[in-house]
Amino acid sequence: MAFSKVVMLGNLTADPETRTTTSGQSVTTFTMAINRNFKASDGSRREETSFIRCTAWGSMGETIAHYLKKGRQLLVCGHLQQRSWEDKETGKRRSAVDVIVDEFSFVNDHSRSNDGGQSNSNYANNNQAQSSPAAQPAPQASDVDEPIDLSDIPF
Repeated sequence: MAFSKVVMLGNLTADPETRTTTSGQSVTTFTMAINRNFKASDGSRREETSFIRCTAWGSMGETIAHYLKKGRQLLVCGHLQQRSWEDKETGKRRSAVDVIVDEFSFVNDHSRSNDGGQSNSNYANNNQAQSSPAAQPAPQASDVDEPIDLSDIPF
């Protein structure tokens, strides 16, 4: 059994780039910087940054390109895909692993003033917006018919 699932929260290192394939499908690529803080063997605190290339297809990618710019934060869920090619200059075989975006969520970053990423909308691989729990109205007291019986909770 194989399983490939990636969940990342990071910042875009450049504006997303959208192009159209020969078959007419739009594809957006971007790179995310993912920071990891850890304690080194000598006891000092260290930070390591990984740069991960991401690919989003169709309207999902177009939405990312429209609303996000360099430096904006993004939450991405996806899967890994390895690609390989022959380098035209050196003739050597090259390969890379990319994250193919299945879902994403804008992240509110209150420290920035531009309009990108103001929404909490989630997008899934079916290209339909998923409503965020924060966007749901809170139930009113008149909506609750009876009190919760704590003995019904299974844990």
